[in-house]
Amino acid sequence: MNFRESVKYLYGLGNEVLAMKLGLENIARLLDALGNPQNEYFKVQIAGTNGKGSTVAFLESICLAAGIPTGATTSPHLVSVTERVRIAGRDISAKDFARHATLVRETSEKLVAAGALETVPTFFEQATAIALSAFAEAGVALAILETGLGGRFDATTAARAEIVGITPVDYDHQRILGDSLAAIAAEKAAIIRPDTPVVVAPQESEAFAVIAGRCRELKVEPVPVGHEYEFEKTGEGLIAVGFATRSDHYGGVVPGLPGRHQIVNAKVAVNLAELLRDAGFEIKKQAILTGLETARHRGRLEYFRGMLFDGAHNAGGARALRAYLDEFVDRPLTLVFGSMRDKDLTEITAELFPRAETIVLTAAANPRSMPAAELINRLPEGLDRERVRVAETVAAALALARRLTPADGLICVTGSLYLVGEAQKLLAADDEI
Repeated sequence: MNFRESVKYLYGLGNEVLAMKLGLENIARLLDALGNPQNEYFKVQIAGTNGKGSTVAFLESICLAAGIPTGATTSPHLVSVTERVRIAGRDISAKDFARHATLVRETSEKLVAAGALETVPTFFEQATAIALSAFAEAGVALAILETGLGGRFDATTAARAEIVGITPVDYDHQRILGDSLAAIAAEKAAIIRPDTPVVVAPQESEAFAVIAGRCRELKVEPVPVGHEYEFEKTGEGLIAVGFATRSDHYGGVVPGLPGRHQIVNAKVAVNLAELLRDAGFEIKKQAILTGLETARHRGRLEYFRGMLFDGAHNAGGARALRAYLDEFVDRPLTLVFGSMRDKDLTEITAELFPRAETIVLTAAANPRSMPAAELINRLPEGLDRERVRVAETVAAALALARRLTPADGLICVTGSLYLVGEAQKLLAADDEI
Protein backbone atom coordinates (compact mmCIF):
# COMPACT_ATOMS: atom_id res chain seq x y z
CA MET A 1 0.00 0.00 0.00
CA ASN A 2 1.10 3.56 -0.59
CA PHE A 3 0.35 6.18 2.07
CA ARG A 4 -3.05 7.16 0.72
CA GLU A 5 -4.07 3.52 0.51
CA SER A 6 -2.82 2.77 4.01
CA VAL A 7 -4.82 5.66 5.47
CA LYS A 8 -7.95 4.57 3.58
CA TYR A 9 -7.48 1.01 4.84
CA LEU A 10 -7.05 2.07 8.47
CA TYR A 11 -10.07 4.38 8.39
CA GLY A 12 -12.01 1.57 6.75
CA LEU A 13 -11.58 -0.42 9.96
CA GLY A 14 -13.99 2.00 11.62
CA ASN A 15 -13.74 4.93 14.00
CA GLU A 16 -11.07 4.21 16.59
CA VAL A 17 -13.52 4.69 19.48
CA LEU A 18 -16.78 3.45 17.99
CA ALA A 19 -15.11 0.32 16.57
CA MET A 20 -12.92 -0.24 19.61
CA LYS A 21 -12.60 -3.75 21.04
CA LEU A 22 -10.93 -3.56 24.42
CA GLY A 23 -8.68 -6.51 25.21
CA LEU A 24 -5.07 -7.57 24.80
CA GLU A 25 -5.41 -10.94 23.06
CA ASN A 26 -5.58 -9.62 19.49
CA ILE A 27 -2.77 -7.09 19.84
CA ALA A 28 -0.60 -9.64 21.69
CA ARG A 29 -1.00 -12.20 18.88
CA LEU A 30 -0.32 -9.53 16.27
CA LEU A 31 2.86 -8.36 18.00
CA ASP A 32 4.02 -11.96 18.42
CA ALA A 33 3.53 -12.57 14.69
CA LEU A 34 5.55 -9.42 14.00
CA GLY A 35 8.43 -10.79 16.08
CA ASN A 36 7.57 -8.82 19.25
CA PRO A 37 9.23 -5.56 18.20
CA GLN A 38 8.32 -3.99 21.55
CA ASN A 39 10.99 -6.14 23.21
CA GLU A 40 13.78 -4.39 21.32
CA TYR A 41 13.79 -1.24 23.48
CA PHE A 42 12.92 0.16 26.92
CA LYS A 43 9.42 1.54 27.35
CA VAL A 44 7.54 4.09 29.45
CA GLN A 45 3.72 3.99 29.38
CA ILE A 46 1.59 6.92 30.52
CA ALA A 47 -2.09 6.59 31.42
CA GLY A 48 -4.59 8.99 32.98
CA THR A 49 -7.51 11.17 31.96
CA ASN A 50 -5.89 14.55 31.44
CA GLY A 51 -2.29 15.45 30.70
CA LYS A 52 -1.15 12.17 29.13
CA GLY A 53 -0.10 13.69 25.84
CA SER A 54 1.54 16.70 27.48
CA THR A 55 3.49 14.43 29.83
CA VAL A 56 4.66 12.41 26.83
CA ALA A 57 5.71 15.66 25.14
CA PHE A 58 7.71 16.81 28.18
CA LEU A 59 9.40 13.43 28.69
CA GLU A 60 10.17 13.00 25.00
CA SER A 61 11.73 16.48 24.90
CA ILE A 62 13.85 15.70 27.97
CA CYS A 63 15.10 12.41 26.52
CA LEU A 64 15.93 13.99 23.17
CA ALA A 65 17.84 16.75 24.96
CA ALA A 66 19.77 13.99 26.73
CA GLY A 67 20.69 12.46 23.37
CA ILE A 68 18.65 9.28 23.85
CA PRO A 69 17.31 7.72 20.61
CA THR A 70 13.63 8.09 21.44
CA GLY A 71 10.30 7.14 19.88
CA ALA A 72 6.88 8.32 21.02
CA THR A 73 3.33 7.40 20.12
CA THR A 74 0.29 9.54 20.96
CA SER A 75 -3.35 9.71 19.96
CA PRO A 76 -5.48 10.99 18.42
CA HIS A 77 -3.74 12.83 15.61
CA LEU A 78 -4.78 16.32 14.57
CA VAL A 79 -4.05 16.53 10.84
CA SER A 80 -2.09 13.48 9.68
CA VAL A 81 -2.00 9.93 11.02
CA THR A 82 1.80 10.15 10.83
CA GLU A 83 1.67 12.32 13.97
CA ARG A 84 1.01 9.14 15.95
CA VAL A 85 4.55 7.85 15.38
CA ARG A 86 7.46 10.14 16.25
CA ILE A 87 11.08 9.06 15.97
CA ALA A 88 13.86 11.38 17.16
CA GLY A 89 11.26 14.11 17.65
CA ARG A 90 9.90 13.97 14.09
CA ASP A 91 6.74 12.46 12.65
CA ILE A 92 7.35 9.30 10.68
CA SER A 93 7.46 9.86 6.93
CA ALA A 94 4.41 8.97 4.85
CA LYS A 95 6.49 6.39 2.96
CA ASP A 96 7.70 4.65 6.12
CA PHE A 97 4.24 4.77 7.70
CA ALA A 98 2.75 3.09 4.62
CA ARG A 99 5.45 0.41 4.65
CA HIS A 100 4.83 -0.52 8.28
CA ALA A 101 1.06 -0.29 7.79
CA THR A 102 1.35 -2.75 4.92
CA LEU A 103 3.37 -5.16 7.05
CA VAL A 104 0.86 -4.94 9.90
CA ARG A 105 -2.11 -5.39 7.57
CA GLU A 106 -0.61 -8.41 5.81
CA THR A 107 0.34 -9.99 9.13
CA SER A 108 -3.16 -9.37 10.51
CA GLU A 109 -4.85 -10.91 7.48
CA LYS A 110 -2.58 -13.97 7.65
CA LEU A 111 -3.57 -14.48 11.29
CA VAL A 112 -7.23 -14.34 10.34
CA ALA A 113 -6.71 -16.74 7.42
CA ALA A 114 -4.92 -19.18 9.73
CA GLY A 115 -7.71 -19.01 12.30
CA ALA A 116 -5.48 -17.41 14.93
CA LEU A 117 -7.74 -14.33 15.00
CA GLU A 118 -11.47 -14.07 14.32
CA THR A 119 -11.20 -10.59 12.79
CA VAL A 120 -8.39 -8.26 11.85
CA PRO A 121 -7.23 -6.00 14.71
CA THR A 122 -8.88 -2.60 15.09
CA PHE A 123 -7.65 0.80 13.91
CA PHE A 124 -6.01 1.56 17.25
CA GLU A 125 -4.48 -1.89 17.59
CA GLN A 126 -2.95 -1.69 14.13
CA ALA A 127 -1.80 1.91 14.68
CA THR A 128 -0.09 0.80 17.90
CA ALA A 129 1.57 -2.11 16.12
CA ILE A 130 2.77 0.24 13.36
CA ALA A 131 4.42 2.45 15.95
CA LEU A 132 6.06 -0.39 17.86
CA SER A 133 7.34 -1.92 14.62
CA ALA A 134 8.69 1.40 13.37
CA PHE A 135 10.50 2.02 16.67
CA ALA A 136 12.27 -1.32 16.44
CA GLU A 137 13.37 -0.74 12.85
CA ALA A 138 14.66 2.74 13.74
CA GLY A 139 16.71 1.30 16.59
CA VAL A 140 15.33 3.52 19.34
CA ALA A 141 16.60 2.91 22.84
CA LEU A 142 13.42 4.19 24.46
CA ALA A 143 9.75 4.35 23.47
CA ILE A 144 7.22 6.55 25.26
CA LEU A 145 3.66 5.28 24.89
CA GLU A 146 0.50 7.28 25.52
CA THR A 147 -2.35 5.01 26.58
CA GLY A 148 -5.34 5.42 24.28
CA LEU A 149 -8.28 4.75 26.61
CA GLY A 150 -8.30 3.30 30.10
CA GLY A 151 -5.29 1.09 30.56
CA ARG A 152 -6.28 -2.43 31.54
CA PHE A 153 -7.20 -3.46 27.99
CA ASP A 154 -5.57 -0.72 25.95
CA ALA A 155 -3.35 -1.91 23.08
CA THR A 156 -0.32 -0.01 24.41
CA THR A 157 -0.45 -2.09 27.60
CA ALA A 158 0.49 -5.19 25.61
CA ALA A 159 3.96 -3.67 25.19
CA ARG A 160 4.56 -4.25 28.93
CA ALA A 161 6.40 -1.06 29.73
CA GLU A 162 9.20 -1.15 32.29
CA ILE A 163 8.16 2.19 33.87
CA VAL A 164 4.67 3.70 34.03
CA GLY A 165 3.12 7.03 34.94
CA ILE A 166 -0.45 7.99 35.84
CA THR A 167 -1.60 11.57 35.25
CA PRO A 168 -4.71 13.05 36.96
CA VAL A 169 -7.76 10.80 36.75
CA ASP A 170 -11.11 12.44 36.04
CA TYR A 171 -14.48 11.57 34.58
CA ASP A 172 -14.41 10.68 30.87
CA HIS A 173 -15.62 7.77 28.74
CA GLN A 174 -17.82 6.63 31.63
CA ARG A 175 -19.82 4.36 29.31
CA ILE A 176 -16.66 2.27 28.84
CA LEU A 177 -14.60 2.84 31.98
CA GLY A 178 -17.25 3.16 34.69
CA ASP A 179 -19.35 5.81 36.41
CA SER A 180 -17.15 6.45 39.45
CA LEU A 181 -13.65 7.81 39.90
CA ALA A 182 -12.75 4.58 41.65
CA ALA A 183 -13.81 2.49 38.65
CA ILE A 184 -12.00 4.74 36.19
CA ALA A 185 -8.86 4.79 38.36
CA ALA A 186 -8.90 0.99 38.53
CA GLU A 187 -8.74 0.81 34.73
CA LYS A 188 -5.81 3.25 34.66
CA ALA A 189 -3.98 1.58 37.56
CA ALA A 190 -4.11 -1.80 35.81
CA ILE A 191 -1.00 -0.79 33.82
CA ILE A 192 1.01 -1.15 37.04
CA ARG A 193 2.70 -4.55 37.21
CA PRO A 194 5.01 -6.18 39.78
CA ASP A 195 8.48 -4.62 39.76
CA THR A 196 7.23 -1.72 37.61
CA PRO A 197 8.12 1.71 39.06
CA VAL A 198 5.18 4.11 38.85
CA VAL A 199 4.92 7.90 39.10
CA VAL A 200 1.51 9.10 40.30
CA ALA A 201 0.24 12.64 39.74
CA PRO A 202 -1.90 14.37 42.38
CA GLN A 203 -5.31 12.69 42.46
CA GLU A 204 -8.72 13.05 44.03
CA SER A 205 -8.76 10.94 47.20
CA GLU A 206 -11.10 8.34 45.68
CA ALA A 207 -8.82 7.78 42.71
CA PHE A 208 -5.59 7.82 44.73
CA ALA A 209 -6.94 5.20 47.14
CA VAL A 210 -7.47 2.80 44.23
CA ILE A 211 -4.05 3.46 42.71
CA ALA A 212 -2.31 3.14 46.08
CA GLY A 213 -4.20 -0.09 46.71
CA ARG A 214 -2.98 -1.53 43.42
CA CYS A 215 0.57 -0.62 44.37
CA ARG A 216 0.26 -2.27 47.79
CA GLU A 217 -1.20 -5.40 46.21
CA LEU A 218 1.78 -5.69 43.84
CA LYS A 219 4.35 -4.50 46.42
CA VAL A 220 5.27 -1.50 44.26
CA GLU A 221 6.38 1.70 45.97
CA PRO A 222 4.78 4.60 44.04
CA VAL A 223 6.55 7.89 43.42
CA PRO A 224 3.90 10.47 44.34
CA VAL A 225 3.96 13.92 42.77
CA GLY A 226 2.80 16.68 45.09
CA HIS A 227 0.93 19.91 44.40
CA GLU A 228 3.75 22.15 45.67
CA TYR A 229 5.60 24.49 43.32
CA GLU A 230 7.00 28.01 43.05
CA PHE A 231 5.41 30.25 40.46
CA GLU A 232 6.04 33.56 38.70
CA LYS A 233 4.43 35.08 35.60
CA THR A 234 6.83 36.02 32.82
CA GLY A 235 4.44 36.94 29.97
CA GLU A 236 1.17 36.05 28.29
CA GLY A 237 0.66 32.39 29.05
CA LEU A 238 4.24 31.95 30.24
CA ILE A 239 5.27 31.10 33.77
CA ALA A 240 8.52 30.43 35.59
CA VAL A 241 8.24 27.55 38.03
CA GLY A 242 10.32 25.76 40.57
CA PHE A 243 9.68 22.40 42.21
CA ALA A 244 11.40 19.58 44.03
CA THR A 245 11.51 15.85 43.28
CA ARG A 246 12.82 12.99 45.40
CA SER A 247 16.41 13.80 44.50
CA ASP A 248 16.69 17.36 43.18
CA HIS A 249 15.25 20.85 42.86
CA TYR A 250 14.46 22.51 39.55
CA GLY A 251 14.07 26.28 39.66
CA GLY A 252 13.35 29.11 37.24
CA VAL A 253 11.98 26.80 34.53
CA VAL A 254 9.72 28.26 31.84
CA PRO A 255 7.85 25.22 30.50
CA GLY A 256 7.33 25.11 26.76
CA LEU A 257 3.68 24.18 27.32
CA PRO A 258 1.70 27.11 28.79
CA GLY A 259 -0.79 27.08 31.64
CA ARG A 260 -0.53 26.29 35.33
CA HIS A 261 -2.03 22.84 34.82
CA GLN A 262 1.08 21.89 32.82
CA ILE A 263 3.20 22.16 35.96
CA VAL A 264 1.82 18.83 37.21
CA ASN A 265 2.53 17.21 33.85
CA ALA A 266 6.06 18.61 33.87
CA LYS A 267 6.64 17.26 37.38
CA VAL A 268 5.41 13.80 36.38
CA ALA A 269 7.74 13.85 33.37
CA VAL A 270 10.73 14.88 35.47
CA ASN A 271 10.08 12.11 37.99
CA LEU A 272 9.83 9.63 35.11
CA ALA A 273 13.12 10.96 33.73
CA GLU A 274 14.76 10.39 37.10
CA LEU A 275 13.46 6.79 37.11
CA LEU A 276 14.93 6.35 33.63
CA ARG A 277 18.23 7.61 35.00
CA ASP A 278 17.98 5.04 37.79
CA ALA A 279 17.44 2.42 35.06
CA GLY A 280 20.71 3.33 33.38
CA PHE A 281 19.87 6.14 30.95
CA GLU A 282 22.21 9.12 31.10
CA ILE A 283 19.96 12.11 31.75
CA LYS A 284 21.70 15.11 33.27
CA LYS A 285 19.90 17.93 35.04
CA GLN A 286 20.56 20.35 32.19
CA ALA A 287 18.85 17.98 29.76
CA ILE A 288 15.80 17.98 32.02
CA LEU A 289 15.73 21.78 32.16
CA THR A 290 16.24 22.11 28.41
CA GLY A 291 13.63 19.47 27.67
CA LEU A 292 10.99 21.16 29.80
CA GLU A 293 11.55 24.50 28.12
CA THR A 294 11.59 23.20 24.54
CA ALA A 295 8.61 20.82 24.79
CA ARG A 296 5.79 21.34 22.30
CA HIS A 297 2.36 19.70 22.05
CA ARG A 298 0.02 20.56 19.21
CA GLY A 299 -3.56 21.42 19.95
CA ARG A 300 -3.07 22.07 23.65
CA LEU A 301 -3.13 25.80 24.44
CA GLU A 302 -1.45 26.31 21.08
CA TYR A 303 -1.55 29.58 19.16
CA PHE A 304 -1.85 28.89 15.44
CA ARG A 305 -2.72 31.40 12.68
CA GLY A 306 -3.62 33.96 15.35
CA MET A 307 -6.13 31.68 17.11
CA LEU A 308 -5.91 29.69 20.33
CA PHE A 309 -6.48 25.95 20.08
CA ASP A 310 -7.11 23.63 23.00
CA GLY A 311 -8.67 20.18 22.86
CA ALA A 312 -10.55 20.54 26.14
CA HIS A 313 -12.91 17.57 25.73
CA ASN A 314 -13.83 16.75 29.33
CA ALA A 315 -14.51 18.53 32.60
CA GLY A 316 -10.88 18.55 33.75
CA GLY A 317 -9.71 19.93 30.43
CA ALA A 318 -12.39 22.62 30.52
CA ARG A 319 -11.35 23.68 34.01
CA ALA A 320 -7.73 23.95 32.90
CA LEU A 321 -8.64 26.02 29.84
CA ARG A 322 -10.91 28.30 31.89
CA ALA A 323 -8.12 28.88 34.42
CA TYR A 324 -5.73 29.81 31.60
CA LEU A 325 -8.23 32.18 30.01
CA ASP A 326 -8.98 33.87 33.33
CA GLU A 327 -5.31 34.33 34.13
CA PHE A 328 -3.76 35.17 30.79
CA VAL A 329 -6.43 36.36 28.31
CA ASP A 330 -7.72 39.89 28.84
CA ARG A 331 -9.53 40.62 25.57
CA PRO A 332 -12.87 39.80 23.94
CA LEU A 333 -13.20 36.05 23.44
CA THR A 334 -15.04 34.04 20.79
CA LEU A 335 -15.38 30.30 21.31
CA VAL A 336 -15.68 27.92 18.38
CA PHE A 337 -16.99 24.81 20.10
CA GLY A 338 -17.78 21.26 19.03
CA SER A 339 -18.01 17.96 20.90
CA MET A 340 -18.44 14.24 20.48
CA ARG A 341 -21.82 12.64 21.21
CA ASP A 342 -20.56 10.58 24.16
CA LYS A 343 -19.41 13.55 26.24
CA ASP A 344 -21.17 14.89 29.31
CA LEU A 345 -21.25 18.58 28.45
CA THR A 346 -22.82 19.91 31.65
CA GLU A 347 -19.60 20.98 33.38
CA ILE A 348 -17.69 21.69 30.16
CA THR A 349 -20.20 24.26 28.92
CA ALA A 350 -20.72 25.71 32.40
CA GLU A 351 -16.98 26.37 32.65
CA LEU A 352 -16.32 27.74 29.17
CA PHE A 353 -19.43 29.36 27.71
CA PRO A 354 -19.94 32.15 30.29
CA ARG A 355 -16.32 33.22 29.69
CA ALA A 356 -16.92 34.12 26.02
CA GLU A 357 -18.63 37.13 24.47
CA THR A 358 -19.57 35.04 21.42
CA ILE A 359 -20.00 31.28 20.98
CA VAL A 360 -20.09 29.52 17.60
CA LEU A 361 -21.32 25.94 17.78
CA THR A 362 -20.27 23.49 15.09
CA ALA A 363 -19.44 19.83 14.40
CA ALA A 364 -16.27 18.20 13.12
CA ALA A 365 -16.54 15.82 10.18
CA ASN A 366 -16.51 12.75 12.42
CA PRO A 367 -19.26 10.14 12.90
CA ARG A 368 -19.05 10.64 16.67
CA SER A 369 -19.66 14.41 16.46
CA MET A 370 -22.71 15.91 18.11
CA PRO A 371 -24.63 17.99 15.53
CA ALA A 372 -24.42 21.72 16.09
CA ALA A 373 -28.22 21.95 16.20
CA GLU A 374 -28.18 19.53 19.14
CA LEU A 375 -25.41 21.40 20.93
CA ILE A 376 -27.61 24.46 21.20
CA ASN A 377 -29.89 22.44 23.48
CA ARG A 378 -26.98 21.88 25.88
CA LEU A 379 -26.38 25.52 26.79
CA PRO A 380 -25.83 26.32 30.48
CA GLU A 381 -28.86 27.63 32.31
CA GLY A 382 -29.07 31.42 32.21
CA LEU A 383 -26.70 31.88 29.28
CA ASP A 384 -27.81 34.65 26.91
CA ARG A 385 -28.70 32.86 23.68
CA GLU A 386 -28.12 36.04 21.71
CA ARG A 387 -24.42 35.32 22.15
CA VAL A 388 -24.71 31.90 20.48
CA ARG A 389 -24.54 31.13 16.77
CA VAL A 390 -24.62 27.83 14.88
CA ALA A 391 -22.49 26.80 11.89
CA GLU A 392 -23.00 23.41 10.28
CA THR A 393 -19.38 23.00 9.16
CA VAL A 394 -16.03 23.86 10.69
CA ALA A 395 -15.13 26.06 7.71
CA ALA A 396 -18.33 28.04 8.16
CA ALA A 397 -17.71 28.29 11.91
CA LEU A 398 -14.24 29.76 11.40
CA ALA A 399 -15.53 32.28 8.86
CA LEU A 400 -18.39 33.30 11.17
CA ALA A 401 -16.06 33.59 14.18
CA ARG A 402 -13.76 35.91 12.24
CA ARG A 403 -16.66 38.16 11.26
CA LEU A 404 -18.01 38.36 14.80
CA THR A 405 -14.72 38.85 16.68
CA PRO A 406 -13.41 42.41 17.09
CA ALA A 407 -9.90 43.27 15.91
CA ASP A 408 -8.56 43.14 19.48
CA GLY A 409 -10.35 39.88 20.26
CA LEU A 410 -9.25 36.25 20.37
CA ILE A 411 -10.84 33.17 18.78
CA CYS A 412 -10.46 29.94 20.76
CA VAL A 413 -11.27 26.62 19.06
CA THR A 414 -12.06 23.97 21.64
CA GLY A 415 -14.24 21.09 22.83
CA SER A 416 -12.71 18.30 20.76
CA LEU A 417 -9.29 17.40 19.41
CA TYR A 418 -11.02 16.29 16.21
CA LEU A 419 -12.43 19.80 15.84
CA VAL A 420 -9.01 21.31 16.57
CA GLY A 421 -7.37 19.12 13.96
CA GLU A 422 -9.94 19.85 11.26
CA ALA A 423 -9.79 23.59 11.91
CA GLN A 424 -6.00 23.66 11.78
CA LYS A 425 -6.00 21.68 8.54
CA LEU A 426 -8.41 24.20 6.99
CA LEU A 427 -6.40 27.17 8.21
CA ALA A 428 -3.13 25.70 6.96
CA ALA A 429 -4.68 25.18 3.52
CA ASP A 430 -6.23 28.62 3.30
CA ASP A 431 -5.46 31.44 5.71
CA GLU A 432 -8.44 33.40 4.41
CA ILE A 433 -11.14 31.00 5.59
